[in-house]
Amino acid sequence: MISYARQTHEEQPDAAPPPVEEHIAPAPRVSVQAFCETVETAAAVQSAGEDRRLGKAHLKIQMGGMAAATEAYRSAPTPNVIVLESDGRNDLLGGLDQLATVCDAGTRVVVIGRINDVTLYRELVRRGVSDYVLAPVGAIDVVRSICNLFSAPEAKAVGRIIAVVGAKGGVGASTISHNVAWAIARDLAMDAVVADLDLAFGTAGLDYNQDPPQGIADAVFSPDRVDTAFIDRLLSKCTDHLSLLAAPATLDRVYDFGTDAFDAVFDTLRSTMPCIVLDIPHQWSGWTKRALIGADDILIVAAPDLANLRNTKNLFDLLKVARPNDRPPLYCLNQVGVPKRPEIAAAEFAKAIESQPIVSIPFEPQIFGSAANNGQMIAEISANHKSIEMFLQIAQRLTGRSETKKQKSSLLSPLIDKLRGK
Repeated sequence: MISYARQTHEEQPDAAPPPVEEHIAPAPRVSVQAFCETVETAAAVQSAGEDRRLGKAHLKIQMGGMAAATEAYRSAPTPNVIVLESDGRNDLLGGLDQLATVCDAGTRVVVIGRINDVTLYRELVRRGVSDYVLAPVGAIDVVRSICNLFSAPEAKAVGRIIAVVGAKGGVGASTISHNVAWAIARDLAMDAVVADLDLAFGTAGLDYNQDPPQGIADAVFSPDRVDTAFIDRLLSKCTDHLSLLAAPATLDRVYDFGTDAFDAVFDTLRSTMPCIVLDIPHQWSGWTKRALIGADDILIVAAPDLANLRNTKNLFDLLKVARPNDRPPLYCLNQVGVPKRPEIAAAEFAKAIESQPIVSIPFEPQIFGSAANNGQMIAEISANHKSIEMFLQIAQRLTGRSETKKQKSSLLSPLIDKLRGK
């Protein structure tokens, strides 16, 4: 019998659904067929099919409910997932018994119904129904139900992709992404990997003082070889919790990619790493757009000037439309306070974007320049620098985690450290 993961659904008004902050792992390439009884449910399922997490699923919607499903599968194979809408108890259980006679083994069934009753729940479990969702449903309810069929509850935290992109070239997005990833690994104690997607000019290898012989280019140009073992061989270990998938940063070939060129790499990383930070170059192409829309959370790095404001606004508008069931992207202001440079105040920036910046990082060329030239993070250059707290704040917001508590030091700590060193 298929395991049953009960969903809790609260009736919502017809207003737009609130931003979703939970992590829902994307569904694999599966076929989904829905048989609806109401146009409202059909519209919700249709909207769910446009969600990024069902981007690989092939969805087909029909009207007619249980009767239409049973009739359809008398002469056709069943898909990976069947979504059924039903209004009544007797019709539902009897219809499921009839459907079972024409349903292929391994097909998962999701039922959308209006009866909230534990007896019905037990009967559905006994019949092997995979999930029961209480109507009326929204798009995110359908997305959650289908995706959770292919994601074990204990594995939901695995595979969070965070995309970091600059609103304009030269705003320090790579520096921010690398330091935030460092905070995720060091302060939040999460295993993380930085994927440097700027294959021609990427700086992650320099920033982490790594020069691996292989990196992300080997995976992108050999998609048929990409699996967990292959990706593991390409990773360069920076710390106990942080790894790097470095860019070659050479110009011996042209890096023109198709829209889905990085899909195999991202899918493999999702299956093995709790947190993946994508350092996305400032360019607009099919694959960069796909990487942004497909990420679980997004950070836009902007400088406080007019061009950055325009570009940040454009990115916000596009991502809100493309990701209606996700929370809006976050953004931070960087290089704030350049001497003699006219700047747009954070309050004015926030008014135009209709969102507050998560942090405003001051312009401090001395320490940031030293860190870049030494191949170090800011925390390694100056343990008490104020920007470190900002990087941690970004890391906490992007991952939804609080800071890992550090053990209190005692008077014997220095002596113990010396003994360990010996």
